[in-house]
Amino acid sequence: MSNIDQSRRQVLKQLGGTAAAVTLMSFGFRDGLAAEKMTVGAVYVGSRDDYGYNQSHAEAIAAIKKLPFVRVVEEERVPETIAVEKTMQAMIEQDDAKLIFATSFGYFDPYVIKLGKQYPKIRFAHCGGLWTPKDPMNTGSFFGYIDECEYLSGVVAAHVSKTKKLGFIAAKPIPQVLRNINSFTLGAQSVDPSFTTNVIFTGDWSMPVKEAESANSLIDQGCDVITCHVDSPKVIIETAEKRGVYCTGYHVNQSSLAPRGYLTGAEWVWAMPYKILVDAAHEGKPMINFLRGGLKEGFVKMSPYGKAVPEQAKQTADAIKAKMLEGGFTIFKGPLKDNTGKTVIATGVSQDQRDVVLEQMNYLVAGVIGQI
Repeated sequence: MSNIDQSRRQVLKQLGGTAAAVTLMSFGFRDGLAAEKMTVGAVYVGSRDDYGYNQSHAEAIAAIKKLPFVRVVEEERVPETIAVEKTMQAMIEQDDAKLIFATSFGYFDPYVIKLGKQYPKIRFAHCGGLWTPKDPMNTGSFFGYIDECEYLSGVVAAHVSKTKKLGFIAAKPIPQVLRNINSFTLGAQSVDPSFTTNVIFTGDWSMPVKEAESANSLIDQGCDVITCHVDSPKVIIETAEKRGVYCTGYHVNQSSLAPRGYLTGAEWVWAMPYKILVDAAHEGKPMINFLRGGLKEGFVKMSPYGKAVPEQAKQTADAIKAKMLEGGFTIFKGPLKDNTGKTVIATGVSQDQRDVVLEQMNYLVAGVIGQI
């Protein structure tokens, strides 16, 4: 009898019954042999401790590391250039990675697509892109309907704003960003239709100096609640706090950066889709090409309310959140016009969260002051 078999029987005897067998399976015992660990790679465009997007992914990878059948390799600060292609290729060739999480929007086309064709037996899970059947079947995209949380943040913001002017600092006008700006604005307008949102696009995911300048500019224009969609909201949140205005966060909980003005925030729970994709790879199931989820599926969550949030705001937002958790709330429905006066959703038309047309969004809703 092998040492593995002997150890296995001893543990079974100690634990007893079918439950013990299930426990052993979860720790990698398969047919009396210890399963080899599967190498999973993760590539980040910025720092893993950025108080933002990259940190949210790093926290999910930290949870994946605890799985007994997984070994993780990571690389941070990898730009959306051929550098990411070389990084992913090294993970495959040198580290024997079987599944790679490419976390930044610009990694997908052409880099993930190219390597997907070159390495048909390796899985590539890209965050945020819109996978289509023309792309390699060993590639896929995952994302969360965080615009639900942005809508709720807009509801809360409307309850505390005195100027009815909100500020939004964004990196690039890609569909996911536009969807968040629009949802935040529609949430505020559900409380009072006269609310407006001033938006400034910085041009890239991490531009701390320009982000600080943008925050100060918006505050100078009378915006008394500031939010954002950039990789690291740290500078923006700290600037809002310093200037004495309210803010809502993004990616992770930034309440420690603004203990007085932080209202709430939209947070990712990437550990949920990561676990689904890792399990599928480990169990030999087909690659999941298109994975999405919102509050109901546990892919996103709200930050706790700050001390400045009034009770009425909590009650209103919580009631809407309850509908979202039941799957019975639609953010984008007609009649809806963009900020040029064009009808973008006709009367009687509803686009629920899973409608892929929303992932091709190319407009800003009426009430948003800014241009794409």
